[in-house]
Amino acid sequence: MTSVRVNELISVAGQPDAADFADFAARGFAGVINARPDGEEPGQPGNAAEKAAAAAAGLSYSFVPVKGADITEADIRAFQAAMAEAKGPVLAHCKSGTRALTLFALGEVLDGRMKSGDVEAFGQSHGFDLAGARRFLEKRAGQAPDVTAFFHPATSSVQYVVTDPATRRCAIIDPVRDFDETSGATGTASADAILAHIAAEHLALEWILDTHPHADHFSAAHYLKGRTGAPTAIGEHVTEVQALWKDIYHFPALETDGSQWDRLFADGETFKIGAMEARVMFSPGHTLASITYVVGDAAFVHDTVFTPDSGTARTDFPGGSAAALWRSIQAILSLPEETRLFSGHDYQPNGRHPRWESTVAAQKRDNPHIAGKDEAGYVALRQARDRTLPKPKLMLHALQVNIRGGRLPEPEENGRRYLKIPLDGL
Repeated sequence: MTSVRVNELISVAGQPDAADFADFAARGFAGVINARPDGEEPGQPGNAAEKAAAAAAGLSYSFVPVKGADITEADIRAFQAAMAEAKGPVLAHCKSGTRALTLFALGEVLDGRMKSGDVEAFGQSHGFDLAGARRFLEKRAGQAPDVTAFFHPATSSVQYVVTDPATRRCAIIDPVRDFDETSGATGTASADAILAHIAAEHLALEWILDTHPHADHFSAAHYLKGRTGAPTAIGEHVTEVQALWKDIYHFPALETDGSQWDRLFADGETFKIGAMEARVMFSPGHTLASITYVVGDAAFVHDTVFTPDSGTARTDFPGGSAAALWRSIQAILSLPEETRLFSGHDYQPNGRHPRWESTVAAQKRDNPHIAGKDEAGYVALRQARDRTLPKPKLMLHALQVNIRGGRLPEPEENGRRYLKIPLDGL
């Protein structure tokens, strides 16, 4: 098939057939990047068929599916990583080649190898219209806050540093403390990577924020407070979660007043990150205490909605409610359509790259749990799906740490710390 050579490392093309992959290898390509979502049109080979064809031809293969209007920095960085992993020239394709070239060009701009004003001319020189790339860059230039994400593969969690570009002051949202359940080992490498980023960017940390007590990873909030002195915060309904799990764990000495955090936020309360105002939305359903942080044009929604191809969060934990989550989602979707939504997990459906950013408009249009649904339909769908899901493997480990603000159990007489697992408690 015909492709357009961009440089010695990348060529772009429209949709190939599975039979074309052997020819790609014969032409000296080391890998294929598929930037096209499955199901765009009848007869499209799709991710699984392309992956098999690449393997048969001895090519590396990466699935980085995007829609032109919904490209995010995570997609651009995943495309760059796929190029690097190929260890040789790649053939990147979508339906026409435009999205593939867009991802490449945007990466060149973000890394300073191309000026934003040269993007459209670059596209025209290769026969493509990159007006969409120009619009991405124009929109990005006007966005605040700056958001840097840190994906935690072991738990599929996403941690954030949220920065006011004017003052260079920032907040950390939902940091992860590393834990290996097979050995009982704890670690701080993930949290330390966040601190290293803050130091490298010369940022000043103002807040350490949790959206709720997590059931699938340990919070690093207490560790980070010890390292930085920055105050910790969570929603005020954490006290209800503490009371619920105090009984399950039989922790008679546990304080259930939220005093393990420096501040408990009420629904509608505001605070500052640098000069930016942040607002708290109470977003229950996944847990009794879940909140959303709205900062500028960004909303940190954690376990409410995921990226549109991943649906919404489960509601079958103690205190969860599908009806409450539906109402929380509707409140989030009442934000302006261009609002950036940052989710707290990504489970990489069909093996695609990690992705955590969407918009209100994309959720309304593309999320199958939301589009065309009413509350009754959503509740039925959510409850049926929840019945098929296993409990998170770290739930009983993590919650006893997280209802204490990320504090590990106190050492016993021998100097070791021990977790407490309630048998037959749920």
